[in-house]
Amino acid sequence: MESRQVNLKEISEQVSKAVDELLQAHPVKKGGILVIGCSSSEIGGGLIGHASNADIGKAVFGGAWKACRQYGLYLAAQCCEHLNRALVIPQECAEKYGYEQVMVVPWLKGGGSFATAAYYGFEDPCVVESIQADAGIDIGSTLIGMHLKRVAVPFRLSDSHIGNAYVTAAYTRPKLIGGERARYAAEIR
Repeated sequence: MESRQVNLKEISEQVSKAVDELLQAHPVKKGGILVIGCSSSEIGGGLIGHASNADIGKAVFGGAWKACRQYGLYLAAQCCEHLNRALVIPQECAEKYGYEQVMVVPWLKGGGSFATAAYYGFEDPCVVESIQADAGIDIGSTLIGMHLKRVAVPFRLSDSHIGNAYVTAAYTRPKLIGGERARYAAEIR
């Protein structure tokens, strides 16, 4: 894909649309968690980790947070590798799921623009090292898989890019157990 100028309003709308498309196809119960990893560098047409852009981070956060609130979900914003891919989440989410907090404040060059926007965008933010999210969106190959529940299923979005960044999505499902005698749907009696 040829690099193109990005429009912040369009980026926010693309993120909202991606969240909506994923959750319409594979609903997550209210109170569940959606993790998003985001490279503002890639969205802007640069190389991941080399061209962080605070305005793009804010646009992604705005679109994601708006969509998550509509679905009653917690948003988890993945930090970059300089913070070991820790996550910014609302304090309420950490308390509900029993996630242990760590002491760090993300910033543009240490955590990334999206995580920084989340930290200052949530009413009561905190940072945790890991979670088990119900679904996720990876914008710019930031590698969110470590933060998804055990069985992650890829989901192809109708638009494979947000800005200039390639985007992938996944939902999770329970493990299938029991072997050849198992049934995976309830019987009609």
